Amino acid sequence: MKTESLFRSVFAGAIALGLAGGVAFAQDTKPATPPAEKDDHKDHDHKDGDHKDHSHDKKDTKKAETAKIGESAPEFVLQDTAGKSVSLASFKGKVVVLEWFNPDCPFIVKHHKTATTFNDLNTTYGPKGVVFLAINSSADGNQGSGNERNAKAKTDFKMEYPILMDASGKVGKSYGAKTTPHCFIIAKDGKLMYSGAIDDDKSTGPSGKTNFVAKALDEILAGKPVTTAQTKPYGCSVKY
Repeated sequence: MKTESLFRSVFAGAIALGLAGGVAFAQDTKPATPPAEKDDHKDHDHKDGDHKDHSHDKKDTKKAETAKIGESAPEFVLQDTAGKSVSLASFKGKVVVLEWFNPDCPFIVKHHKTATTFNDLNTTYGPKGVVFLAINSSADGNQGSGNERNAKAKTDFKMEYPILMDASGKVGKSYGAKTTPHCFIIAKDGKLMYSGAIDDDKSTGPSGKTNFVAKALDEILAGKPVTTAQTKPYGCSVKY
């Protein structure tokens, strides 16, 4: 009986081991889950709902060019406060001074009423063939905008040269005009020779000791290179 009982125990143990091995074998031979397919579109952020390559979009977006010293000044055609069209091209062969203008800017008041800087320049250099043009790039509704306001300023300031209206700001941005006043001088060949401040006094008080525009005009008219071709403009920001 003991032998039979021992035999039965061994046989039962063998069957148990066999079953366990079968389960383990089944688990080991179970087909592996196939790896997830790579989503080729996952690496791109298409928030706009299309499949554009946005890195190319950045390359194609170019910053607008602005006027540079020694290069041709941007052409323009603008209307003055009387509705007359004035083009830069019509002054070819003459030296042209551009003054960015805003009648309500205290720095413009300083140089047109308190110190009469620009009128004095026009009186001195106008007879020498230099053309003066004021340009107002204030957008409609912004400080100093509108034909009526600027026509009044032209009379109040006793300006003998036109104020050209650039409400779209296109001309101002093409020159990179930042302040009122911001001055530019264009030579007879149409190239930009000076860009910057009217003088070296950044206050709303008296005029500065050095008038950069007058200095540059003297050199240009004498056929000499402009020694100070660029300075940092000061004044009110252009109200684009």
